[in-house]
Amino acid sequence: MKAIIITRPGDSAVLKLQERPIPKPESGQVLVRVCAAGVNRSDILLREGGYGMNPTDQIPGLEVAGIIEQNGPNSSRWQVGDRVCALIAGGGYADYVAVDERHCLPIPQNLSFVDAASLPETVLTVWSTVFQWAHLSPGENFLVHGGSSGIGVTAIQLAKAFGANAYATAGSDEKCAACERLGATQCINYKQEDFEQALSGVGINVVLDMVGGDYTPKNLRLMATDGRLMFINAMEGADSQIHIPTLMQKRITLSGSMLKPRDADFKAALTAQVEQQVWPLLVDGRLKPVVYRTFPLTEATQAQQLMSGSEHIGKIILTIPNDL
Repeated sequence: MKAIIITRPGDSAVLKLQERPIPKPESGQVLVRVCAAGVNRSDILLREGGYGMNPTDQIPGLEVAGIIEQNGPNSSRWQVGDRVCALIAGGGYADYVAVDERHCLPIPQNLSFVDAASLPETVLTVWSTVFQWAHLSPGENFLVHGGSSGIGVTAIQLAKAFGANAYATAGSDEKCAACERLGATQCINYKQEDFEQALSGVGINVVLDMVGGDYTPKNLRLMATDGRLMFINAMEGADSQIHIPTLMQKRITLSGSMLKPRDADFKAALTAQVEQQVWPLLVDGRLKPVVYRTFPLTEATQAQQLMSGSEHIGKIILTIPNDL
């Protein structure tokens, strides 16, 4: 099979298309013929060696959509030919990938493979962080930074669908308008306006932050009593100033999570809950995939360069030619 290989740690030029053996599904796994694969910032971090390991010879890619090609031993849920999407631990930039059958989700009839490939990483991250861990509830005020990112567009839609009031920040008027079309009550262009001043008096119950740095003290000052500040990245700085009396006075919960290193059983339980709670929203249109651009697998380098530039709104997807 053809696959994109990280030939050494470095910039996007280290990605090369090479031949690799088709993986064999192990017990409880299925072999998926990949039709589309999502591009995520963690793919870039992996390529750069940012996880403290040498990525040489690895295949990036954390989410795929495709067709069940083969069942491994003790695999019974899916049939050959079923359309599925899945969160995976790696290997998505390839013609085939072996996947734990419990981590697969059925693709609704109204969605294409490209649409479906945009969903697993963002939906499972938002559901586990915002709803399972932070317990966002109907009527609460929710703020997501990076509102036009893949995570952001998913978080805004899910917050609205489950009865919360969504607020967001983004880096252009175009991005802010897109967030508000998706259901954000207000999106602040942080390049033109201070989001703390713009949202003062709202009382934010849950913040989903992938920025860190000097956003943290602003988040804390904006939060309502019993607020929950959840980190999933720290793109602008891992070290932040925390005013402890503010935490005490408001009883703020400060936490964070990473989905990638969680074990297979956790991801299986999370996937099952997402299928039950979130997947119906895809059928009735309350959750819509937002795809900015697609690239053929051979142009994975250009796809990652586009993501690094942060000009996109929604997801960037790789496609496998002739399979869509």
